[in-house]
Amino acid sequence: MPIHDWTRVKPGIFHHFHLEWISSIANALNAGLLPSNLYALAEQVAAQGGIPDILTLAASPYQDADEIASQGAPPDRGGLALATAAPRVLIALEAEAEELAPRRRRIIVRHSSDDRIVAVLEIVSPGNKASDYAITHFVEKAVDLLYAGIHLLIVDLFPPTDRDPEGIQQLIWSQLGEKDFHLPEGQNLTLAAYTAGERKLAFIEPTAVGRNLIEMPLFFTPERYVNVPLEETYLRAFAAVPQRWRRELEPQA
Repeated sequence: MPIHDWTRVKPGIFHHFHLEWISSIANALNAGLLPSNLYALAEQVAAQGGIPDILTLAASPYQDADEIASQGAPPDRGGLALATAAPRVLIALEAEAEELAPRRRRIIVRHSSDDRIVAVLEIVSPGNKASDYAITHFVEKAVDLLYAGIHLLIVDLFPPTDRDPEGIQQLIWSQLGEKDFHLPEGQNLTLAAYTAGERKLAFIEPTAVGRNLIEMPLFFTPERYVNVPLEETYLRAFAAVPQRWRRELEPQA
């Protein structure tokens, strides 16, 4: 199903779809796409009143992420290796190691009963771009997660604003000390996967309203990932949007 123009409807309609999409992705990942020692959960974000707007991959607190990748799971259950199956995206970037050294140093304390988060998937909402504060907070949160060793997949189906003229992914990448990249003409929506190892890599796929979504990598170690079926899950989530608003979003004959 082609990507819809979500700027045509109220933010609350996208919010409804957003919740359904997060749930659909979590179900797909937990149904066998992830290695057996990983699981996906919709997370509540306190700053947004407990709204589940992100998906986390969590691992057993007794295992390190590299152990998970080397447990001998069947190839179709254990993820893909970056070295032998590079993600098929238009833009691939790597941050220079020397530019990472002076960046953030933080201590993160987690409760001992919590399973360790290894990755986060976030779907950008209109509110994330609604003010300077909101977009700055979103970018800083993304960068903080990467420096905490948590891999990211960010889906942005909203066009750039004056606050992110080259898209929110460019703002995130610029915080890693790298040069700007520019979106191809006519492709102003972005899907982007980031690795959080010593090498910070970004795999960015520009897209547009009317185009189908591609599968995007969600890394669970710096070298291994699973492909997230964005198109399939988008279709399921869109089916849960009230018919009155589906008619508003679907192209007129």
